[in-house]
Formats: sequence, C-alpha cells, structure tokens
Amino acid sequence: MEFFRIIDKQVTEELIKEKINPESLDKFTESMFFLENKNSDFSGATLWGEFLISYDKINGGVRFTLLDCPNALSWTITTGFPPERTKIILHCTINRTKKPQEFVDEINAFLDEWETGLNSQF
Repeated sequence: MEFFRIIDKQVTEELIKEKINPESLDKFTESMFFLENKNSDFSGATLWGEFLISYDKINGGVRFTLLDCPNALSWTITTGFPPERTKIILHCTINRTKKPQEFVDEINAFLDEWETGLNSQF
C-alpha cells in the first residue's frame, strides 16, 4: 500500500537533510522518538512499539524504514521531484496490498503527525 501527503512548503533538499534526523524526531511527531544508536541504524519508539530503524539521506531528502516491521513500513520526506517539485512530498509504503482499516487509520494518523510537524518546523 502507498500513501502520499503533499505539504505546501518550499524548502531545499539540504534543509530537509539538515533538520530531519533520528535525534530530531520528537520535533516532528508526538508518537515517535529516538532511543539509541545501533551501528548505522537506531532504535526508536513508534506508536506500534520499539523498532530498529534505518535513516538514509537520499536524493531529494531523507528516508526512514522500520527494519524489523512485518509490514516493512518505510517513509520518505523529499522535495524537487514529481508530483510537486516545489513542495515537500511525504511518501509512505508498506509491503501489503490490503490491511485492516484500523491499521490504515493508524498509518494515516502517523502521517498526520508528520504533516503537522513538517508544517510547524518549516
């Protein structure tokens, strides 16, 4: 499944990479925070529990992935590319085509938090 949010903020890729990192998660969401570094990844708390999370600076912004999540939840925060080159794109995926509506609602609430945080921080 795939989820998109378009945030009407004009920022640079460099600013996204500078401001969004494992240690700054609590500035962007209420339900997620950094616990500790684990080699090149980190341990973090989410509304679904504690996970090993990867963080990567990618072309256009950043990507997070819940490495031990059975749904392979991953999200990116980017700018400079379609569908809106001058806005922030929040894109989230899981490795399933269908999930119970309750889980879909939780993902949407998670993205609502990120959208609110991105709007307030940029």
